[in-house]
Amino acid sequence: MRLDHLSYAAGPDGLAGTAARLGELLGADFVDGGVHPRFGTRNRTLALADDTYLEIVEVLDHPASDKAPFGQAVRARSALGGGWLGWVVKVRDIAIAEQRLGREAVQGNRRRPDGVELRWKQVGVNGLISDPQLPFFVQWETGKELHPSAGADGSTALSAIEIAGDPQRVSEWLGQPVEHPLEDVKVDWVAPSGTPGIMAAHFQTRNGMVRI
Repeated sequence: MRLDHLSYAAGPDGLAGTAARLGELLGADFVDGGVHPRFGTRNRTLALADDTYLEIVEVLDHPASDKAPFGQAVRARSALGGGWLGWVVKVRDIAIAEQRLGREAVQGNRRRPDGVELRWKQVGVNGLISDPQLPFFVQWETGKELHPSAGADGSTALSAIEIAGDPQRVSEWLGQPVEHPLEDVKVDWVAPSGTPGIMAAHFQTRNGMVRI
């Protein structure tokens, strides 16, 4: 189990505008990731060092976004002005997470503009909706060469995350100490004064450290 990616909901400027704004801060360009037909969303991604990536996601005017928990979560966060949606850990056997959470994973897929389809399974988004400090789980069904982190030049890396929440609660959710999936990323835990969840992320870039 390792950190897979961070997810950021598009703001009032939409997917393209949010990607341009964050890309300027990070000194890097996001690429079009395509549409998630089962979730009613679409994304743009930025490959980061250490097999991780940053995703900006936008909800579509599509029936799936009203039914799928992920679409609901994106819509709700964007309605609040956008910002950090959550963090995602990758697992080798998602059946373990299914058994612990008592629910089945759902199939996810998206087709990139070049026609390549990415496929995965995910579970735990309902936990994120009810308690935004909690990550959800993903098991990729496509090879590492197609993972959104592939091709990263190492110039942009996630170095720290600020999370408002309780590390004990998150560890119980993960089924192991929270430090394990974040062994390469520093986590600063702060007591939530409002809604728990990711407060900020720190990135090492060509232009130095950037906090978003």
